[in-house]
Amino acid sequence: MARLTESQQLEEYRRLMEPPAEFADGFNLKTVIGALFLGFIMMPGAMYLGLVVGAGSISSAAQWVTIILFVEIARRSLKDLKMQEVYILYYMAGLAVSSPFQGLLWNQYFVQSDYATAMGIAQEIPKWVAPSADTIQEAGRTFFTRAWLAPIAMISLALVIGQLDNFGLGYVLYRITSDVEELPFPMAPVGASGIVALTETMNQKEPWRWHCFSIGGVIGMLFGLVYIALPSVTGSFLVKPLMLIPIPWVDFTQQLGHVLPAVPFNITFDLTLVLVGMVIPFWVVIGGTLGTLICSAMNPFLYKYGILTNWRPGMDVIDTMFVNQVDFYLSFGIGLTIAITVISLGKVIGPLIKILRPYRGAVDLNASARRAKGPGAWQKLVTNNVKRGDFSIFIALGIYLFTSAFWIALSAWLIEGFPWKFFVVYTVIYTPLISYACAKLEGMAGMAVSIPLIREATYILSGYRGVQIWFAPAPIPNYGPATVDFRIMELTGTKIIGKVKTMLVTIPIIVVASLIFSQMLWGMAEVPSAAYPFAQKMWDLQAKMTCLTMSATLEGGSLFFEAWRWTYFLIGLVFGVGAYMILVFFGMPTLMVFGLLRGFGQGSPAPMLFELVGALLGRFYFRKKFGAMWMKYVPVILAGYACGMGLVAMVGISIAILNKMMAPLIF
Repeated sequence: MARLTESQQLEEYRRLMEPPAEFADGFNLKTVIGALFLGFIMMPGAMYLGLVVGAGSISSAAQWVTIILFVEIARRSLKDLKMQEVYILYYMAGLAVSSPFQGLLWNQYFVQSDYATAMGIAQEIPKWVAPSADTIQEAGRTFFTRAWLAPIAMISLALVIGQLDNFGLGYVLYRITSDVEELPFPMAPVGASGIVALTETMNQKEPWRWHCFSIGGVIGMLFGLVYIALPSVTGSFLVKPLMLIPIPWVDFTQQLGHVLPAVPFNITFDLTLVLVGMVIPFWVVIGGTLGTLICSAMNPFLYKYGILTNWRPGMDVIDTMFVNQVDFYLSFGIGLTIAITVISLGKVIGPLIKILRPYRGAVDLNASARRAKGPGAWQKLVTNNVKRGDFSIFIALGIYLFTSAFWIALSAWLIEGFPWKFFVVYTVIYTPLISYACAKLEGMAGMAVSIPLIREATYILSGYRGVQIWFAPAPIPNYGPATVDFRIMELTGTKIIGKVKTMLVTIPIIVVASLIFSQMLWGMAEVPSAAYPFAQKMWDLQAKMTCLTMSATLEGGSLFFEAWRWTYFLIGLVFGVGAYMILVFFGMPTLMVFGLLRGFGQGSPAPMLFELVGALLGRFYFRKKFGAMWMKYVPVILAGYACGMGLVAMVGISIAILNKMMAPLIF
């Protein structure tokens, strides 16, 4: 197989799916019914899954479950859902998956955490984040008290302003990267292909889509039956749920500690990762695997030479990752991330300058034939596509400035001494630059990048002392990922006004339903506890890492400053730049560098093994077997898989929730 140039690879991904000829808003009575269904039927299952197996592997499950159910109901009624209506359901389901009030469950845990209490952090958490631990214990496991009114109000406000902000700078960057630069956005067809497959089954316009979706759906149902449904149902009436496949992983760290000291070694047996590995660009997966292997090979030497000093034999994967962060990887990882980010910014500064003059950078292989007559970049950017429902980028910029100013003013009002001047600079300079870099990477490689610890550095350098500042709703967002959502809208022929109407109807439903079911999950069992295995394992690590960061502004000694080493930071910086230069010198794919960053950031090999299997199978077996069409097949298979696994998972979870709700009545 001949090696493709970078432009040819981008063009290949760009042509995986083309936008339809006609656009519509997709909002009507069907979508209103869908909002009610999502809020009061799908949301509790999605929240439960996030606590049991983690949101990463099932984030799209509820979306595909909703779509397939509504498509089938419409078909039984001798009606078909339009592609735009299906997308609106997809968008609403995404809101339901990311339940806003699930953060309350984390807040109540963190304020009562032994680690946060021991470090003196829990006592300083503001009342508009969570009541004190004593207040929670007196009231019992309930959010329906006066003490929780302020946290609920803050989360509701953040949801409304956050949804408005979706139409700000993210939309401007979408117009730049998709319309002007014509980047492919390789992950966008995953969602769009599934939507198209479901809406084209009746006319058989492209029957292969439905065949791929069905194959993926069957695989997902079979795997979901064993992986999610079985432990969910058995856990509702057994002391310990029955798990044929361990959730969330199998931990080998303690057993291998004498051979591989200080190496966090766990494996996640999730078939989803195999399919994801087939979709993500091949060299990104290879780079991630290489980064994980380098990390695992380094740790025994770092331990031997007295760098990883806090690790002790017998530690599990969570404790190992935490002490390694404290000893080395906090500083090294930041240096590596900054190196990769600088490289990314260097690669996009040129295109950023080019958009100010007539466009010359399209990836279309036939672009040279139409450069002379094509519109300039500025004309493309300010000329709205009426058929697509575009609105002015100047309105979008106004939304961005309004939401940024609102959060800065609110933070300054809530917290005395808030360093608001820093955030004005970020709003004007930093956020647009890093968001464009991220949008560029999303468009080319399907991944995001950001400079770490900007907020943390600001708070530390400001001289503020205390914990409250860490909870400020200060705006340092990254709008790059939002461009993928707009690309999916375009591929499904959905006008932006449809998304606006849906937002106005869905948000009130989501607020009410999310609060009710957060209360219900907390009332069923302590969060976290054995009833919620993923949260029980991961929230402990998350609490420790959060406390590590917050200790930087505490009076007296700081664990953060004890962990920070400029030498390790510089090593990470040099390593990142050096790896990039070596790859460029030998003509290797530079996407490996971004994969390396991803591999080091994982901290353990849990997801990388199965992603590597998927990448190798996709490139060296399925692509040879099915040719170029495989690149179109696999996103649809992944979408069908998510739907099939979600269908089985939601049934199992519904049984579990009903059983737990009825248990007090029976006994």
